[in-house]
Amino acid sequence: MTAAPAYCPHCGTMLEKRQREGRLRRFCPDCEWVVYRNPDPAAGVLVVREDPPSVLLVKRSSAPAAGRWSLPAGYLEWDEPARKAAVRELREETTLSVAPEDASLVSTRLRPGAHGGYTLVVIYMTPATAVDGTPTAGSDAAAVRYFEREELGPAALEPDYRAVFEDAIDAVVDDQGAGGSPS
Repeated sequence: MTAAPAYCPHCGTMLEKRQREGRLRRFCPDCEWVVYRNPDPAAGVLVVREDPPSVLLVKRSSAPAAGRWSLPAGYLEWDEPARKAAVRELREETTLSVAPEDASLVSTRLRPGAHGGYTLVVIYMTPATAVDGTPTAGSDAAAVRYFEREELGPAALEPDYRAVFEDAIDAVVDDQGAGGSPS
């Protein structure tokens, strides 16, 4: 876990530990700044295809989860909302483009972070028909490909995401069944 800061990020005074809001926290006695250690926010987009019902995953090339298949995702920049970060990460890791308004919120996950602590991942989904381009491995991705539901079982997936991937595929299958053909 990354060490807690010893000095105030605003005035440089040595921090003290004080009880605040039911927790022992770092506190600046000069400017009264409380140092909160919050999860790092991240976001990603699952691209789902109807024929065959499948979800686009990337094989991570670096930590955390190097060598595992996961959703195209990454950390938010300080000046971007989660949906725009998710779309940016999709483009960076798969070379695919999608309009932010075509990505729908589907889930969140609290995951162990790369440097201790936790990462809060905001997960969006978009249909493959809404994306432009051909999936190609970009930054942080060793490979990119669509997985059908039965392929998820033996795949080396990043932990805690299997249900999200399965639910995304199931949603496509359910949508196909709901439209149905007239008899």
